[in-house]
Amino acid sequence: MTAITQPATRPANPNFSSGPCAKRPGWSPEALKGAALGRSHRAKIGKAKLEQAINLTREVLQVPADYRIGIVPASDTGAVEMALWSLLGERGVDLLAWESFGAGWVTDVVKQLKIDARTFEAPYGELPDLSKVDFDRDVVFTWNGTTSGVRVPNADFIPADRKGLTICDATSAAFAQTMDFSKLDVVTFSWQKVLGGEGGHGMLILSPRAVERLLTYKPAWPLPKIFRLTAGGKLIEGIFKGETINTPSMLCVEDYIDALLWAKSVGGLDGLVARADANARVLADWVAANPAVAFLAKDEASRSNTSVCLSFADPAVANLDDAGQQAFVKSFTGLLEAEKVAYDIAGYRDAPPGLRIWCGATVETSDLEALTPWLDWAFATAKASLKAAA
Repeated sequence: MTAITQPATRPANPNFSSGPCAKRPGWSPEALKGAALGRSHRAKIGKAKLEQAINLTREVLQVPADYRIGIVPASDTGAVEMALWSLLGERGVDLLAWESFGAGWVTDVVKQLKIDARTFEAPYGELPDLSKVDFDRDVVFTWNGTTSGVRVPNADFIPADRKGLTICDATSAAFAQTMDFSKLDVVTFSWQKVLGGEGGHGMLILSPRAVERLLTYKPAWPLPKIFRLTAGGKLIEGIFKGETINTPSMLCVEDYIDALLWAKSVGGLDGLVARADANARVLADWVAANPAVAFLAKDEASRSNTSVCLSFADPAVANLDDAGQQAFVKSFTGLLEAEKVAYDIAGYRDAPPGLRIWCGATVETSDLEALTPWLDWAFATAKASLKAAA
């Protein structure tokens, strides 16, 4: 088999994982030298660091002043579960799912909470019919489907005069996409996504309407300590001032603060969105010029600018059965990893076989521009191997 010439330029940073995501440009462990290590998170310095993280989150993400922001355990999953178990059950709920994590919230509500629930689902690459959602009920949805590359284009489908609460898992959208907080009552995300922070900590943002629900409604089921947001009929305000429910990693807190300060230095939310958009355009231009691949998200308006998911359209791959396509993806991504060009870009395990390339704000556009010729090289090499084995 004739060797296929490799591109001359490699990405300076080969980390294109969709979580944990690439660290911010220029990051080094030196950025963590101010961490409150060996100190209690309840000490003055610990609480000050946690409060700084909350205040910077509000500033960069442009969260309204009357919304509460808390740091909670167990990453975005912990934040979503806390919201589901604490807020749902007061009325019926509509659940939207078009990828793996949204499907997970459906399972938790339907099989664990067992409340009045309607489910609106769509296959990978599509959105469900948003016009059928009843906002007199509570509504649970992901803003950006991390495993499908499909996002809601905006919040126009949510009425301002809704009676129910909107609970939004925004973990791969926050800091890369503009969200209308006036339409969102609960927003959750994790540090390891768009800002490239470390895993294990989640963020829970509550509107005044969500707080009112917490104070006026008591779920029929018991809540473990890790989910409790009220005590004695009152909101536990300390959670939203840096007094966390369980012990946080002060090293991770320092890293999150560093990422937020970097975010301010590149123009805040507008700068972060612009960086992600520019990154996604690199892949969009490549796909437009390359008939061998296609976006998993069929509608450009709902196509993610962070977790960009691609499928192989070349008949030599597309006509393989699922196992054959998965083997091709493994060969393709293995070639790039062996060359230290791109790590962790295979599609999510539950998604259709293909690629998932992170384009969030911490990725440099120049690295994506250097990556695309390598994608061509990997495809040609893997396809040649496929033909040789036939």
